[in-house]
Amino acid sequence: MSQSRDSGQTAAPTTGGDTTRERILAAAMEEFAGHGIAGARVDRIAKLAKTSKERVYAYFRSKDALYAAVAAREYVVIAEATQMDPSDLPGYAGRLFDYFVARPDHHRLITWGRLELQGTTAGADDPDQAVITRKIDQLRQVQQGGQLDPAWDPADVLALVNQIAMTWASQPELSKAAAAHAADPTTAARRAAVVTAVEQLFPRAV
Repeated sequence: MSQSRDSGQTAAPTTGGDTTRERILAAAMEEFAGHGIAGARVDRIAKLAKTSKERVYAYFRSKDALYAAVAAREYVVIAEATQMDPSDLPGYAGRLFDYFVARPDHHRLITWGRLELQGTTAGADDPDQAVITRKIDQLRQVQQGGQLDPAWDPADVLALVNQIAMTWASQPELSKAAAAHAADPTTAARRAAVVTAVEQLFPRAV
């Protein structure tokens, strides 16, 4: 996902800064997940954060800058919660599946950015690109160590594992159909399918 068209931020005020800023970010997370970037309203964010619209703009110069801050924090949270072990990609896929099943609003937040900011230029400090680069490097290292088939480009490996892991989060209409029509309609069965698919492509290192 590319970063915001305007990711600059103003210096945060010093009075009550951290608490107010955290409330704004939490409120913005909810607003952006529900309405996207274009549909989000800064006045609603301010009301939910129990502050003023002017105060929001004192911390973030624009709505895009606020989205950029929320998305940057979310990428850190995802990376910490899912912790990719490049020698156990099925396990990593399972953790990604679990994360987004438990937090569908977080998936929507990221998806809105992909849709609305498509084609924008990512900056050097783009958090998702930093995470992706680190993971590709990790995959390349295990290939060099003989724990992952070197015939695969590590960028392709990461893309495929991520896509498989988020299959159900990105297709809620299929999740609904599976719950009604699958031989085993449970979430556990969907998770098992994800882990098995990744295992068949990229077996755990032994």
